[in-house]
Amino acid sequence: AEAAAEQLRLYRRDPDGWRGCRSTDEVAVSWRPSAEFAGNLYKGEGILPASPQNVWECIKPVAGGLRTKWDQNVKDFEVIEAISDTVSICRTTTPSACMRIISPREFVDVVPFLYVKIIGFMKKNATNVEHPLCPPQPNFVRGFNYPCGCFCIPVPG
Repeated sequence: AEAAAEQLRLYRRDPDGWRGCRSTDEVAVSWRPSAEFAGNLYKGEGILPASPQNVWECIKPVAGGLRTKWDQNVKDFEVIEAISDTVSICRTTTPSACMRIISPREFVDVVPFLYVKIIGFMKKNATNVEHPLCPPQPNFVRGFNYPCGCFCIPVPG
């Protein structure tokens, strides 16, 4: 969990090599080659007209949370084991895509998260993990997440 969190901090602090690939009035998406795996890193940045508390309610890693309601790429989310108040082992499933050419996926991740109420800062990250309480399920392809997540930082106004 700590290694994933540190990797995200490094990505966030390193401005080098990012190239814009898509932008709207609400969000800008950038990419750069990964040094850890054969592929690219992606980041999206934008300003949400919402309080930190409302943003946290939409992204916090809890079963029955709002993520499955707004994110069409998340079919289900469950907590397999709560390690502490701020670290959980979670299973996320995604629906099939492209007229079922892409099979439904499941991801099992260690998810450390932090929400500091005083300043409204929040961070949620994840990385792949194997867990004895969550063996691969039939009808799903087991996906693998490299360190990933989000930072939400309040801005004035």
